[in-house]
Amino acid sequence: MKRFLAILIVAMTVLGLSAQTKKTVVAYFSATGTTEAVAKLLAKKKKAVLYAIEPAKKYTAADLDWHNKQSRSSVEMNDKNARPALKSKKSLAEYDIIYLGYPIWWGVAPRIINTFIEQAKLDGKTVIPFATSGGSGIEQSVSELKAAYPKVKWQNGMLKN
Repeated sequence: MKRFLAILIVAMTVLGLSAQTKKTVVAYFSATGTTEAVAKLLAKKKKAVLYAIEPAKKYTAADLDWHNKQSRSSVEMNDKNARPALKSKKSLAEYDIIYLGYPIWWGVAPRIINTFIEQAKLDGKTVIPFATSGGSGIEQSVSELKAAYPKVKWQNGMLKN
């Protein structure tokens, strides 16, 4: 029996497995439900906890009108220092892997994602971004997030439409 356990531990080590599984969370922001739907599927597939990043004040259709330069989303996206308030704070200290989902706004992540990253203290965490978009890619958003938060262990991003 001891020999079997020793062989099992060696095999798990060689295969990169551990007796303790990595805790995973899918954290996402969704203003219209599109990113939420993708996040739910991803959480189910990865057997991860699902966490909604919610603004303190919900976005209305008027807030999301990107044709209106005075709309809430336009004002936020034109200010790189904007940090929309969150409904609540969430510690991710217990998680090893964080899938971070968001819609692409103006080619990048919405500013509420910056608020979340800063408040959740993701330094040293493995973060895998995923995004939804009607036409933009994810590359620019991931590039900006990597530059803004270099202490996060960023993995390749995924565009999920």
